[in-house]
Amino acid sequence: MSQWSEATQERAREIMTRYPQKRSAVMPLLYLAMVEDGHLTDAGMEEVARWVGITPAQVQAVATFYTMYKRKPTGRYLISCCTSISCMLLGGDDILHAVEDESGVPHGETDPEGLLSVEHVECIGACGGAPAVQVNYELIEGVTPEKARELVRWLGNARPEVVNTDEMQELFGGVRSFDWAIREEKGAVGPYPAFQPLGTVGSEGGA
Repeated sequence: MSQWSEATQERAREIMTRYPQKRSAVMPLLYLAMVEDGHLTDAGMEEVARWVGITPAQVQAVATFYTMYKRKPTGRYLISCCTSISCMLLGGDDILHAVEDESGVPHGETDPEGLLSVEHVECIGACGGAPAVQVNYELIEGVTPEKARELVRWLGNARPEVVNTDEMQELFGGVRSFDWAIREEKGAVGPYPAFQPLGTVGSEGGA
């Protein structure tokens, strides 16, 4: 019998219809397990194994390879600062230090309230808009240390239900890699990628 809620099971069933082989669904189901439990637990990985027909050890091998699968609780807002080469050359380390200093949260940690987690990450594919930051995997390009501090204060004060890349770019970003053209009205509702089948997408102004 599944340990997941009926809503999560329904999402799992829908996701699995997209894959000719069940085991190919292991990665999106790992995100479902994170959403269900708040982070990736041993029980969650065992549940994924049952759904896709492989062993828990095989699921764990996938989960431990990718850093986006969080195996300990993260805050409501996950701030990811790119420190790969392009961002590093344009001040990425300064952005990370500003976020750490303003939030009081060092890399890899979460504040006692469970509001903010901070991490440095490898390339997030925004080299033309470096230095870049993500909040719950929503992108902000051309960030400065001062704007990074403003971002931390905004998250702590406004506590938005949905974090939206266009809104944050307007508030805290600078030079972008290219003109984004079409405004994105939706965003992330938690420290997971905004992906409709996972139930992790919301509209600006509400979940």
